Amino acid sequence: MRKLDVFDTTLRDGEQSAGVNLHLSEKVEIALQLERFGVDIMEAGFPASSPGDFKAVQEIAKRVKHSSVTGLARSIQSDIDKAWEALRDGAYPRLHVFIATSPIHMEYKLRKTPDQVVETAVECVKYARTRFPVVQWSAEDATRSDWDFLVRIIKQVIDAGATIINLPDTVGYTTPSEYARLFQYVRDHVPNIDRVKLSAHCHDDLGMAVANTLAAIQAGVDQIEGTINGIGERAGNTALEEVLVALAIRKDTYGCETRVQLEETSFTSKLVAKLTGMAVPANKAVVGNNAFAHESGIHQDGVLKHALTYEIIRPEMVGLKSNRMVLGKHSGRHAFKEKCDDLNLVLTDAQFNRLFDAFKALTETKKEVTDDDILALMAESSIEDVKYELEFLHVSYGMNETTAAIGIRHPNGDVIREAATGGGSVEAIFNTVERVIGTPMELIDYRLQSTTGGEDSLAEVYVKVAYHNRVVTGRGVHGDVLSASAKAFLDAINRVLIKERVDDGQIESIRAQG
Repeated sequence: MRKLDVFDTTLRDGEQSAGVNLHLSEKVEIALQLERFGVDIMEAGFPASSPGDFKAVQEIAKRVKHSSVTGLARSIQSDIDKAWEALRDGAYPRLHVFIATSPIHMEYKLRKTPDQVVETAVECVKYARTRFPVVQWSAEDATRSDWDFLVRIIKQVIDAGATIINLPDTVGYTTPSEYARLFQYVRDHVPNIDRVKLSAHCHDDLGMAVANTLAAIQAGVDQIEGTINGIGERAGNTALEEVLVALAIRKDTYGCETRVQLEETSFTSKLVAKLTGMAVPANKAVVGNNAFAHESGIHQDGVLKHALTYEIIRPEMVGLKSNRMVLGKHSGRHAFKEKCDDLNLVLTDAQFNRLFDAFKALTETKKEVTDDDILALMAESSIEDVKYELEFLHVSYGMNETTAAIGIRHPNGDVIREAATGGGSVEAIFNTVERVIGTPMELIDYRLQSTTGGEDSLAEVYVKVAYHNRVVTGRGVHGDVLSASAKAFLDAINRVLIKERVDDGQIESIRAQG
């Protein structure tokens, strides 16, 4: 079996999904789960892009011990310096540096000639190798690049010290056969290609990211890149879980193995979905709610007689199992701590106390608390420095107009009481929250789902809000849909304010040090 390295970029390329705005503790939670999942490399962020991203990469590099943590850098010396500062304390630090190589990118984005691009790439790889033992070099928009130009620049960056060469399908343009031919062409024409590993990174604009990645594997790449649930910019990235399960089920075809623990797949998917607010479609392969559901009588009969008649993936392979240990109002701190440990939740004492309090409050209205309920509560209570909190909500519904009266606790401890009207309950709540905050907001998207089945299921509301020139996702969890909506609006506002404070504070710190 050929060994493949798995490069996860959920925390960098995945977080670039529109509206996703993870704060530090959420990024660390995902990183630690990715480590348990068994990824070889995780791209924790883009250190030079913002002080907040720098801090997250630095903290993850310190915390993760069994995976190599990397950060992205443009072909700029200051980016490389920033990445080294963030990653230097990691167990296995490495750099991911890129430059565009397609004619359209070189001419219109970089405004450089091909010779200048080669020179810049070589200089930056040489400089990066003075810091990092492992340097991955990426040819941005490789699949729309001239293949002979790729051969030329790849040869020179390898001579400069690159150890991994990544040929990304940056805009999701290529096809499986074409992508495989590209890797074969590079293998055949780059004389020093045996000194490096080749990596594949695909986007899903034409719905072929997984197929293209599998084609690259058959073409002999040594590393695959993607995100959990396939999240990412535009249509997203390669869904790692789909590729990994395909490799396990079709070993006869691909002849490859990884060190990923597939039984962690389901939980990893749920955690990323909860914290990013990006729901997994019910019919999604491997991790969708319907992936192992059978409604047809013929299918049900076949599965009952022998699972392999209609199930080529055993649910247990990806970590799906019945929820036997159910918590309720008589469960104490010890039982709750055991459940958190079983779910691999890494919590500080303050986070655990907040989560336990939320759990006990829930047991007053819900008889049985499931794993999904706990994950939802954890996602909601993960922000440690809350700016605004919901104290009370009263909604009065009328045929033509609805009024919402809300009490919101200000960071200074005061409770602000306001009321506003709207054409419906959600609009009235939004208008009231906007009045309390005193700054215009724009509601871009609103989504409601339940954590579990049953009449006492929790409502999970996800909103996408434009506020202070940022687009962020907020979430709220409550037994009441309208209360969950109000909490989601406040969560979005809190995320913007906390990020602004982190960025502004670190900028001032950098200036003071300078």
